[in-house]
Amino acid sequence: MERLERCGRCLRGALAAWRVRPRLPWLLLAIALLGSALKDGDLVPRTPMQDKRNLLNVYFVKVAWAWTFLLLLPFIGVTTYQFARSKFLYGPTKSVLIVLRRLSALLVGTAVWYVCTGLFIYVENLTGMCSISGELKEPRRLYANKQECHQDNGIWIGFDISGHCFLLSYCALMIVEEMSVLEGLSVDQNSRLRVVINSLFVALCFLTIIWVFMFLCTAVYFHDFSQKLLGVLTGLTAWYGTYRFWYLKPFSPGLPLPHIPLSSKKYGYSR
Repeated sequence: MERLERCGRCLRGALAAWRVRPRLPWLLLAIALLGSALKDGDLVPRTPMQDKRNLLNVYFVKVAWAWTFLLLLPFIGVTTYQFARSKFLYGPTKSVLIVLRRLSALLVGTAVWYVCTGLFIYVENLTGMCSISGELKEPRRLYANKQECHQDNGIWIGFDISGHCFLLSYCALMIVEEMSVLEGLSVDQNSRLRVVINSLFVALCFLTIIWVFMFLCTAVYFHDFSQKLLGVLTGLTAWYGTYRFWYLKPFSPGLPLPHIPLSSKKYGYSR
């Protein structure tokens, strides 16, 4: 438990010192631009990460939203309840209602993931054609979508907006936003609740590191520049439209840390 506490304290300190929250959107955009330049210039060495069947891609990225959802669900629930009870002195009923309101951010995130990925598939099907021989030429017959093409062992050539760039950027930004609740949360040093929150916080931090790392791998190994740029811009737009616009409104899931400015460096939880 002591190691967990030290790890959590170091990670919270790093988040504050590096000002990760306001800088992460710019970092992701820079990675997409620089990674594309390295890929186009053929300056990236061959590594196991360029294989789509690598372990991180198969067991994490392919189900990125599931990992994000499963870890954020208890984290948002526990921290929001504790924040409402300790800061605003709300009773159990009022606190539960606030928790349910904040948890609806995960439903919003699920809707964003579903709509955007569906839109990407639609665009790829709309702009694509099937090449049975693997070469760009007229198809032997008309194929309605990518799935039909693959059933005939063909290659579907269309405008494939990077779903990885979208989802990994959106998940990373969402996690960092939700972890900001620790800036105003006070929990007893030796309580079991602190252990639970610390465990979830450390897990979310490492998950975010994986998302950013795999975002980097996507930028340097896969997709064209325009496909990656549209992917990350979609993720940034989804994050900005929710956490920087809609969640400021009364009828919304609300922000994880109300009434504390983005520049705040108060970490009551770490004391």
